[in-house]
Amino acid sequence: MKHQSGRKKLNLKQGHRKALIRNQIIHFIKHGVLQTTKARVKVVQAATEKLVTIARKGYEFNVIRRLKQELPYDDAMVTKLIKEIAPLYADRPGGYTRVISLGRRESDTAPVARLEWVK
Repeated sequence: MKHQSGRKKLNLKQGHRKALIRNQIIHFIKHGVLQTTKARVKVVQAATEKLVTIARKGYEFNVIRRLKQELPYDDAMVTKLIKEIAPLYADRPGGYTRVISLGRRESDTAPVARLEWVK
């Protein structure tokens, strides 16, 4: 049996899910913090940590190409990720972000969480 072997679908179609995750990653890189539902935060955290691991290699052609493949419509955030954020975690073997639970939203009782960089 292949239980829980897929990705989190977030109750969205593939294209919408991909666009949502990309936009959330760009917002997180730009502002340094992301507050949304816990399920979305976990998906964005996993994707962001992979991008930071790629960006740690520095400002090289293949690094830029791989990051632009994931974030194709915001070159400024790709540059910020490579030049400002990744050097802070050059010696860290992972765990670049943290999730802080904020309880439940009042309107629909969805669990809310905040994603932020580890200093």
